Amino acid sequence: MPKHSKRYNEVRKLIDRSKQYSLDEAIELAKKVATAKFDETVELHIKTNIDYRKSDQQIRSTVSLPHGTGKEVKVLVFAKGEKAEEAKNAGADYVGAEELAEKIQKENFLDFDVAIATPDMMRIIGKLGRILGPRGLMPNPKAGTVTENVGEAVKEFKKGRLEVRTDKTGNIHIPVGKASFENNKLSENIKSAYEQILNLRPAGVKGSFIKKVVVSTTMGPGIKLDPASIAEEK
Repeated sequence: MPKHSKRYNEVRKLIDRSKQYSLDEAIELAKKVATAKFDETVELHIKTNIDYRKSDQQIRSTVSLPHGTGKEVKVLVFAKGEKAEEAKNAGADYVGAEELAEKIQKENFLDFDVAIATPDMMRIIGKLGRILGPRGLMPNPKAGTVTENVGEAVKEFKKGRLEVRTDKTGNIHIPVGKASFENNKLSENIKSAYEQILNLRPAGVKGSFIKKVVVSTTMGPGIKLDPASIAEEK
């Protein structure tokens, strides 16, 4: 077990590990324990009842946060011609085709948060799977990152659209804002993300979909949430 810092151990005392907090209480606590020297990210962690061994129970989609994450999102687009111009006009940070793929492959260029591609570019970027895949950066139709509507996709991801996917244990982890956000904005982001994730429930999941919900900050301990204070499971 890794040793925690003195600061972490001090703030840990503020949290009752046996309690499920209401959303408002959890946000207050998360802000109180966010004592690092930078603006900590607030994260939502959802333990699901998904059988992660079954491919039809994996989740890979997107959610949109009404107030964004508070982070400037760098978007890279693989496109040519008119679609490349569309991406540039929408505010994409990097736009290109073969030369971008080569830069990623040869120079390990990874200074971006989202990669979007038009369908015809997949033949070019297929070979990047081993680099982009493990980092969650490989364009995928399910995540809305392989599309003809590149301009709209760039705007959406810049504004606060996020990819959500289950990890190797069937759980979901997403940023939902910054500790400096107003309480109501964090609350609205968390409620919106949670409700959208409920709607992504795979048909094969038996029983309750959500087992546990935790909110935390970058350097802070987890705070258990009462799911009923966010949204009722359908």
